[in-house]
Amino acid sequence: MRTIGLIGGMSWDSSATYYRAINTEVRRRLGGHHCAKLVLVSLDFGEVRALQIAGEWDRAGDLLAEAARALEAAGADAVLICANLMHKVAPTVEKATSLPLLHIADAVGSRARELGVRTVGILGARPVMEESFYAERLASGWGIDAVVPGPDDRATIDRVIFDELTRGVVSDASRAAYVDVIRRLEDAGAEAVVLACTEIGLLIGPDDVPIPVIDSALVHALAAVEEALRPPGHSVG
Repeated sequence: MRTIGLIGGMSWDSSATYYRAINTEVRRRLGGHHCAKLVLVSLDFGEVRALQIAGEWDRAGDLLAEAARALEAAGADAVLICANLMHKVAPTVEKATSLPLLHIADAVGSRARELGVRTVGILGARPVMEESFYAERLASGWGIDAVVPGPDDRATIDRVIFDELTRGVVSDASRAAYVDVIRRLEDAGAEAVVLACTEIGLLIGPDDVPIPVIDSALVHALAAVEEALRPPGHSVG
């Protein structure tokens, strides 16, 4: 079994989801007392968030690159960034080590393809919804088109993420607001919705909405298990 390196703490709530999901799947597949070989560098999200707000993405990239190097030194065989937004600096992280980076958008794209959908709605932090680094990865790598909420809905999605979910607050009112946004995305042509913030799965589940849900944290965790258990000589992807 290969060792998976996790860059977490963004926030720690979703990092716990990764830890649980990866180990649950390894136990399901291997049985007995088996669990995953994991190395975790958990960052201080307060520091990361300050860099996001200030737009200091080079410094943020350096911070995650340092974490990736620490994972390599600790014996990791592959790296995951346990967040969607921080994949904005994925190229910097990839250059920092010789380890493969398992990109979260690839896990999402793979799941969308399995579901047979061609257009997905994206819920996430503002840059994930408004910039190109996420949607272009889905389009170029997987042939998946993305639609995003309108300006007011984007403001609501972002506010709930950073004022509530990343602070451990889960609200019924915010769940209802998200469901309304997802219904509008369906009206705009979305065949499935991507929870493109790793905390949104704490708020929204498959039973809450009328279209399929792709929880980025869960599909990313399953991609980590595939990498950990893939036979020797089989390349990533």
